[in-house]
Amino acid sequence: MRDVRRASRPSPGHDQGGRNPAFRRFLADSTPVVAGGRAILLQIADPVVAAGVRRHSDFARRPQQRLAHTLMYVVAVVVGTPEDAAVAASFVSHAHRPVAGADDPDRQLWVAATLVDSAIRTHRLLGSPVDDERAEDLLRAYRPIATALRVPAERWPDSMAAFERYWVSTLAQLRVTDEARGVVRDLLHPRHAPGWVRAAMPVVRIVTVGMLPATVRAQYGFAWGPREVRRFRRTVAGLRLFRAVVPSALLRLPGPLLLRAMHRTARRYPAA
Repeated sequence: MRDVRRASRPSPGHDQGGRNPAFRRFLADSTPVVAGGRAILLQIADPVVAAGVRRHSDFARRPQQRLAHTLMYVVAVVVGTPEDAAVAASFVSHAHRPVAGADDPDRQLWVAATLVDSAIRTHRLLGSPVDDERAEDLLRAYRPIATALRVPAERWPDSMAAFERYWVSTLAQLRVTDEARGVVRDLLHPRHAPGWVRAAMPVVRIVTVGMLPATVRAQYGFAWGPREVRRFRRTVAGLRLFRAVVPSALLRLPGPLLLRAMHRTARRYPAA
C-alpha cells in the first residue's frame, strides 16, 4: 500500500474550525452507526457497486469489515482533522484501484448520498431533533465525503430540496441483483464473524430491513408484514430508550476509537 500520509488533500469543504461546538458534538454522535447496514444495502442496490463489493471484498469471512471501514471514512472526513481525512481517502483510493467502475462519480455520489440520508433518518428515528435547518447543515457537512472521492463539487446537491429530487430519481433506477443478495446474506447472516457481532445481528437485521425504502426492501425479497412492522417498532422503541439514558460522551466515543484504529492500520502499511 502506498504511503497514506501522501494522500491528496481533502476538499475545501472540509472545514472543521468554522462549525459551532454544538454542531460538532452532534456530528460526532455515533447514532448513525445504527443505519450502517441500511446504507450498505442501498449502495449495493446499484449493480456496479454490488459487483465490485462481491468480487473484491472479504464479506464471507469478515462481513463487518466494510461497515467498519465505511464508518472510519465517515468519521475521518466529517469530524476528523484534514490529516485524518487524507488518510481515509487514501485507503479508499487504494481499495478501489482494482475495482471496475469504483471511481465512477455517479457511483461515489450515490454512496455518499446513502450515508447522509441514513444519518438524517436515524437521528430522527431515534429521537434527535433534526429540523430543516439542521438537515441542511448535515448535507453541507457530508459534502466532503463525496468530493474526497473525486465527485465534482458541483455534483453535490446544494439544498435538501435538490437532494430529495436526486434521491427519488436514483431510487427509481436501482436494481437489486443476485450479487447484491449474496452480499446481504454474508452481511446479515455472518458465519465467521466474532461472537459479539453475531450476537448483535438480530437487532441489526430488524433495523436494517425496517429502514429500507419499501421498493428496495421488496427487491431484496425481505418479508415485511404486520409481524415485522411490530418487531421493528419495538426494537426502535428500545433503542430510543437506550439512547436516552446513555451519556452523550459515550455516544461520541466510537469516533475516536475508529480514528485510532485507522491510524494504527496506516502505520502498519506505510509504503506501496
